Amino acid sequence: MDIDTTLAEARERIRACDDAAALKAIEREMVGKDGVVSALLASIPSLPAEERRAVGQGANQLKQAVLDAVAERTAALESSAVEAQRGAGHFDASVPAPAVERGSLHPLTRVTRELEDQFLSMGYHVLDGPEVETDFYNFEALNIPPDHPARDSQDTFFIEREGEGPELVMRTHTSPVQIRAMQRLTPPFRAIAPGKTFRNESVDASHEHTFHQMEGIVIGEDISVGHLIGAMKTLLRGIFNRDLDVRLRPGYFPFVEPGFELDARCPFCETGCSVCKRTTWIELLPCGLVHPAVLSAGGLDPERWSGFAFGLGLSRLVMLRYGIDDVRHLLSGDLRFLEQF
Repeated sequence: MDIDTTLAEARERIRACDDAAALKAIEREMVGKDGVVSALLASIPSLPAEERRAVGQGANQLKQAVLDAVAERTAALESSAVEAQRGAGHFDASVPAPAVERGSLHPLTRVTRELEDQFLSMGYHVLDGPEVETDFYNFEALNIPPDHPARDSQDTFFIEREGEGPELVMRTHTSPVQIRAMQRLTPPFRAIAPGKTFRNESVDASHEHTFHQMEGIVIGEDISVGHLIGAMKTLLRGIFNRDLDVRLRPGYFPFVEPGFELDARCPFCETGCSVCKRTTWIELLPCGLVHPAVLSAGGLDPERWSGFAFGLGLSRLVMLRYGIDDVRHLLSGDLRFLEQF
C-alpha cells in the first residue's frame, strides 16, 4: 500500500464532506478498529525486518494526519452551522460583540471646545446663530449699508427665495450673533459665538469658501481698550499656556470704532520663523470697541452702554496649532488627514 497516496485520497474525501455522520464514517474507515491503519499495523509481523520500521512509522503518521484533517473539517462544519443560525435570526449571547472602531474629534471641533471651556471659565455665554442670515443682521445692523465698500470684501452667496421677504445670504462672519446677543441678553454680559461662515473665495491653500470663526462681544458700562487687551491676554494664556506680549495696530472694521488688528508675540520662536514670516509677531484677530451705530441696532443706548468685540479665525488657529499648511484639508473629509488626530 502506498501510504502517501492513501493519505491524499483520504484528505480529499474529508474536504468534500458536508455532513458530520459521513465524516465520522471516514474516520472509522481509516483509523477505526478494523480500519486501514489497523490493517497496516497488523501486517508488520509478516513483513521483512528491514521494512517493519518504515511501515510502522508510516501507519502512525497516516493515523495522525487523518485525525487532524477530520478535526479541521469538523470545526469548519460547526462554524458554518453557527453562521447559518445567526443569519436565521439566532442570537448567541455568549459570542463576543464585534469590536467598535473608535474615531477621534476633528481638529476644528477639538480647538473650538477648548476655547469654549476657556471662555466659560471667564464668564462668557456660548451662543449660536443661523448660518443663513438676513441682509439686516449680516450687513446693515453691523454698520454696513447696501452701498458700503466693505461689502466688496465680503462677497457671499445670496439665497433666492420666492415671494416677498428679507434678502437672505450665507453669513460671511459670525458677527450677526452680536446683534442677536444684544437683543436677547440683558447687559452687562459677555458672549462668544463659534460657527461656520461662507464667502465667495477663489479656493487655494490659504482661502476656502467655507471656514470657521469665533465672535466675541462684551457689553457693559465704561468699557475701554484696556479691558479688551486684558481679555485677549487671558485668552492667549489659555491657548498657549504662557503669557504672550500683544500689540494693537490700527485697523478698519465698520462695526467697531476704534478698530484694531491684535498681534501676539510668536510662541514658536524668538528671532523669527516661517510661522511669523520672520517678524516675531503673529496677526491673530481683529477687534475694537463696539460702534455706537451697532449698539443702537441691537437695541441698546450707546450713551449708557459700551463694549468691545473681537473675531477669532478658528481655521487659522487650528492650522497654527497643528502645523497644517493647506486650509482645504480641514473640510476635505479625507480620512488620511483626519486619522492623524
